[in-house]
Amino acid sequence: MAANIAVLAQEESHNPLLPETYDIVWSIVCLVIVGFVFWKYVLPMFQKVLAERTEQIDGGIKRAEEAQAEAKAALEQYRAQLAEARTEAAQIREDARTQGQQIIAEMKAQAQEESDRIVAAGNNQLVAQRQQIVAELRADLGRTAVDLAEKVIGESLADDVKRAGTVDRFLNELDTIGANSAAGK
Repeated sequence: MAANIAVLAQEESHNPLLPETYDIVWSIVCLVIVGFVFWKYVLPMFQKVLAERTEQIDGGIKRAEEAQAEAKAALEQYRAQLAEARTEAAQIREDARTQGQQIIAEMKAQAQEESDRIVAAGNNQLVAQRQQIVAELRADLGRTAVDLAEKVIGESLADDVKRAGTVDRFLNELDTIGANSAAGK
C-alpha cells in the first residue's frame, strides 16, 4: 500500500487536466499540418464550388428576371393584340350593322318601288279595261240606239256614215247629260 501511496503522491503533483508537453507540441504540429493542407487544398476547392454555385444562382436569377421580363413583354403584347382584336371586332360588328341597315333600307326601297310599279301597272290595267269596257258599251249602246232609232224613225240606217253620225251625236248627248248631272251634284 505504501507503493500505492507513493504513486498517488507522484500523480498528485501532475495536473490531470494539462497534457504532457510533448503531447501539446505534437498536437500543434499536427494541427499546423492539417491546417496547411486544409488551407492549401481543401479551402480553394470549397471556394471554387461556392463561386460556381454563386454564379449559377446569380445566372439563374438573371435568367429568371429576363424570362419574367420576356413574359411581361409577351403579356403586354398579348393584351395589346387582344385590345386590337376587340376593337377590330367592334368595328366589324358596326360595319355589319351599318351594312345590314343599308340592305334593309335598299330592300324597303326596292319593295316600295315594286309596290308602286305593281300599283301603277294595276291602275294602267284598270284604265285600259275601263276604256275597253266603255268602248264596248258605246258600241253596244250605239247598236241598240241604231236599232231603236230605226224602229222609231221607221227607216233603215244601213248607211255606215249616217249610223256613225247618229251614234256619235247620241253618245255626245249622253256625255253632256252625264257631265251636267255630275256637275249638279
